[in-house]
Amino acid sequence: MISKTSSWGLATGVLAGAMWGLVFLMPALADGFAPAQLTAGRYLAYGAIAAVLLAPSWRRLAPRLGRAEWRALAWLGLTGNILYYLCLAGAVQLGGVAMASLVIGLLPVTITVAGTRDHGAVPLRRLWPSLLCGVGGIACIGWPALDGLRAGAPSDALLGLLCALGALASWTVYAVRNSRWLARLHHVSAHEWSLLTGVATGALALLLAVPAFAFAPARHAGGDWLRFVAAVSTMALLCSVAGNALWNRASRLLPLTLVGQLVLFETLFALLYGFLWEGRWPAGHEILAMLLLGMGLLASALAHRGTAQGLAAAA
Repeated sequence: MISKTSSWGLATGVLAGAMWGLVFLMPALADGFAPAQLTAGRYLAYGAIAAVLLAPSWRRLAPRLGRAEWRALAWLGLTGNILYYLCLAGAVQLGGVAMASLVIGLLPVTITVAGTRDHGAVPLRRLWPSLLCGVGGIACIGWPALDGLRAGAPSDALLGLLCALGALASWTVYAVRNSRWLARLHHVSAHEWSLLTGVATGALALLLAVPAFAFAPARHAGGDWLRFVAAVSTMALLCSVAGNALWNRASRLLPLTLVGQLVLFETLFALLYGFLWEGRWPAGHEILAMLLLGMGLLASALAHRGTAQGLAAAA
């Protein structure tokens, strides 16, 4: 029987994946803008919204944040937001969506393995069934698409692979360090920590915005800019503010070895949104992928029975 704490943690993690899956629609909604512009625009909007939402509680929070906390926030904003999205966009452009999804789809494995020594973790041998289901689901999603790829320049393919590996490494580091900071910050809520990360990310995005927009070769009409602002603002509110708050809540309720596997739902919901965008039903291999992802989550939750109660007290 899965505890109420675990059930709530699983629910918030799945909802975070539902929010993050929308990120893959941004290039389509703001076609013609470079990855650096999309990254800067999204995180400038994230920082602005976060600052507004933090304003009422700022006097209470400010004295509780020292240099160590602000350094951690800057590092989390760089690795989990700026660097990750830049690498992901580069991987998609240079290596294709299929290759990028296959590499990024390994996040649940890397996060789970990295979190095996954390509080509440279960032995890795008990997690193999869920990890194999997750890898199988990702393979079902990405592998058939590789057949449709045209042979590109080897140098581009290599650079795309390096970008994808960079995105994989940066978000793994973010997930592990963010979970550990949440475990030690009892005076800051999960939502407040998400907003603080947004403020730090917004400051970093200011540095990226200058070269991203000042030296962009393409020129856009007024309607293009309106669509761009609407897209990055929506992504900032839903994917960054709401999605990160839900993820932080799940990180406090669940062991890292379990919450890491919930990243699979970003891929799952991205698929579902893609089906709606393209106006089609999923193919057989895509249905199999979704079934494997669901089986992997259930197997992981059962392997973690009874481990989340201690984490709940700290949440």
